[in-house]
Amino acid sequence: MKNAIARSAAALTGLLAVLTQAAELPTGTVISKENIDRVKNETFEGKTVASMLPEKLEWMIREQGLTIKLRKSEEVPKDPRWIEATKKYSDEVKFDPKTRQIGGYKAGLPFPSVDPNDPHAAVKLMWNANQAGGYPRGTLQDYPLFAFLFIDGNKGIERVQHWALIRYYMTGRLTDSPVLGDGSIQFQQLLFAHYPQDIQGLGTFTIRYTDARPDDIWAYLRTVRRTRRLSGGAWADPIGGTDQLNDEVEIMNAHPTWYPEYKLVGKRWMLAVAHSRVPPWNEDAKTQQEQFPNVDLSGPPYWNPVDEWEPREVYVIEATPPKEHPYSRKVVYLDQDTWVFYFAEAYDKGGDL
Repeated sequence: MKNAIARSAAALTGLLAVLTQAAELPTGTVISKENIDRVKNETFEGKTVASMLPEKLEWMIREQGLTIKLRKSEEVPKDPRWIEATKKYSDEVKFDPKTRQIGGYKAGLPFPSVDPNDPHAAVKLMWNANQAGGYPRGTLQDYPLFAFLFIDGNKGIERVQHWALIRYYMTGRLTDSPVLGDGSIQFQQLLFAHYPQDIQGLGTFTIRYTDARPDDIWAYLRTVRRTRRLSGGAWADPIGGTDQLNDEVEIMNAHPTWYPEYKLVGKRWMLAVAHSRVPPWNEDAKTQQEQFPNVDLSGPPYWNPVDEWEPREVYVIEATPPKEHPYSRKVVYLDQDTWVFYFAEAYDKGGDL
């Protein structure tokens, strides 16, 4: 009798443990350093919080004060023209394993089905991200006004710069002919500063080619009112006076073949911002926090994002830059459905984050 009671008690304890572990967090839950140990083994949309936090993202919560507000996941709508272009043109795309180049690309997704066991799977996924056929960016990327915030992690914003980015795609187009010209140019880009006065007018014009040749880049130097041609290696240089590299525009901005090696680490779920609900900039607001509501300026380190996060399935890819690059490696998290990079880890030559 005692053994039966003991077995019943043990079974009940086990059931309660399972129920506790399976507790589902409600939408709107905020994960922070104060509650992460309590909630990391609980679930959201059937997946544990711990399983959706890459190591460095968890580190940001614990050590850098990042907070993550959970929202229900939603499908990201796709342009029907992009879907049709993928069906129409993807069979024409050829991959050269020696050069890691692609040929025959016009529009849509180059590789709609990538076998993870393919030794070239990682670089094919990078081609998907690089040549996503106009989706989700469109034929024209036009950011007429965006801000760089120069932040002291102990004090807050020290300086603000206003810039513009205009990128016109010559391949992967969905509006008329999928390719303009002979197909040798992927895009042409203007990047220039609006404010403050000491940098106003400073900018670059870039031509990115579809083959592996270096970019053609010209800079306008307002101090001498002249243009100067830059080295093709400027893709790995900082933008203006910032610490963001040209290579880090939208996380990865290099021609896929410029990185000598990619490794597909695997596929996983992670929490990411896929449907932003917070405006990035209210230029006419009175306070800095009202001006930049998607940056937490309430306390150190003053640079954490403020938004709503949802479960997304991503590819994890480790990229090895060329020797002249300031980083020794990058780890990127690429959405397997939208081909957007959500998150990246950059490591210096000493291997430190």
